[in-house]
Amino acid sequence: MKKKLVTVAVAVGLILIVGGIALGRPLYDRYSYSKELADWDAYYGVSGQESAIILQDEMVDEKAVIRDGVCYFDLDTVHQYMNEVFYADLAENLLLYTDAAETVRVNLGESSYAGEQTNGDLGHVIAYAEDGRVYVAADYVQLFTNYSFALYDRHVQVYTEWGERQVAEIKKATAVRTLGGIKSPILCELDAGDTVEILETMEKWSKIKTADSVIGYVENKRLTEEHTEAETPVASYDPPEYTTVSMDGKVCLGFHAIYSTGGNGTLGEATANARGMNVIAPTWFALNDNAGGYRSFGSSDYVAQAHGMGLQVWGVVDNFNSGVEVDELAVLSSTASRQRLVENLTAEAVRLGLDGVNVDFESLDDRCGIHYVQFLRELSAACRKNGLVLSVDDYVPFHFNDYYRLDIQGEIADYVVIMGYDEHWHGCGEPGSVASIGYVSNGLDRTLQEVPAEKVVNALPFYTRVWKTKGDQVTDETLFLNQTADYLSRRGVQSVWDEETGQNYAEWQEDGVLCQVWAEDAQSLSLKLNVMAAKGLGGVAVWRLGFGDAAAWTLLQSYINL
Repeated sequence: MKKKLVTVAVAVGLILIVGGIALGRPLYDRYSYSKELADWDAYYGVSGQESAIILQDEMVDEKAVIRDGVCYFDLDTVHQYMNEVFYADLAENLLLYTDAAETVRVNLGESSYAGEQTNGDLGHVIAYAEDGRVYVAADYVQLFTNYSFALYDRHVQVYTEWGERQVAEIKKATAVRTLGGIKSPILCELDAGDTVEILETMEKWSKIKTADSVIGYVENKRLTEEHTEAETPVASYDPPEYTTVSMDGKVCLGFHAIYSTGGNGTLGEATANARGMNVIAPTWFALNDNAGGYRSFGSSDYVAQAHGMGLQVWGVVDNFNSGVEVDELAVLSSTASRQRLVENLTAEAVRLGLDGVNVDFESLDDRCGIHYVQFLRELSAACRKNGLVLSVDDYVPFHFNDYYRLDIQGEIADYVVIMGYDEHWHGCGEPGSVASIGYVSNGLDRTLQEVPAEKVVNALPFYTRVWKTKGDQVTDETLFLNQTADYLSRRGVQSVWDEETGQNYAEWQEDGVLCQVWAEDAQSLSLKLNVMAAKGLGGVAVWRLGFGDAAAWTLLQSYINL
């Protein structure tokens, strides 16, 4: 009997043990800590020579490349996150960096760099090209940029901003996991006393970053001694200052249209009633080939005469008046062509005794954008070296022409001239104002978001257009400001003030043709000048000399004397 009871007891015990195991296994599986290790390549999304980039406290999509122990970023990554001044010319195998004083050059695949003042050798390849992309060594970028980087196993930590951070100590050895949960794979282990940065705190877990920039999750119960630390910014690079040459008081610039050397003889006539004007800008230079060449109508006698009249002379260089079709992309994207243009143009300006250079490159497409900006950087440095004022003419800014980069122009140029006209342009087929008050005011507001007010010069039109509509056919002709009153009078037409456009409007019929004029006159110009004064602009320009009348110039004189 006793033996039978023992047997039953053993059997029951076994049943209980098996049942306990059966019942406890799910509980164990649920509450035990996983020991699964994370696949770092998968976690960081890297393979081969790639390395993930941790920017501040987030992993970005872009990757670094590690070659021979050196960290490289592709140029797009450098532009987006670190420094957009670097410029690559794959055709000429160059990487350039142009600041306020000089251009530093690197031949792709080499270890040395050279400029007029800056020279050195890193002892490893600075930049190289592969599959149409340029990669730049992180330490070379650091020569011109205040940022930090640290290279780890499969990731690079990059800081471009600094402030305060929340930190804590690990009070008991624990695992850093890919997600907040005990079943998440383990990224690494931390010891008691290790310091971590707290990125986000949740109910039971915190998102943290370790000393070697591994971002993951630990349990809140493992954290202690939480406090705030100030971060130390990197300030090893002190860039040359973009010093500005500016007028005493406001600019009052008149564009002098010169289309032959004979036009230089019209200086006296062109300035006869130009009261208050202190800068004249003759249209002397125009691109005439794809290698950086230009034609010139420049005259030192003209400059001397203008100086005798108390005028500065800013020679205009444009891309449309030579009579030769020029491929601007070919000129601007070639370092040899671009620098030939810069060197020869500034040398010519010095030879003629010019006070400045005015750039009027119109109708550039977006492919030219980065190359045009590089041209302006190089021209800016050359003008600064030679004591020349650099001004740049721009369309009223919209999203579709933002590749002209007013933000960069506002830093590197002395003046940014907004061509506040051609709201409705010749041949557009849509009758309307050339420069309504809303178009001008809103355009200036957008400009002032990117350019300091004292550098902004608003160009006014001394012209309007007569729009003629017959059926669905629209044509136009140009009407100078000094012709408008007589033109309307001869047709027996009386204009009326239009509040919306801030202009006097007239319309009439001629042989079944609807004629319309939104006139520029003293009243419309006065309204624009009041807006400009309220915005604190650096001055005014007019297109062009010979189109205005005495009343208009009297208004401009009053404006610059405010």
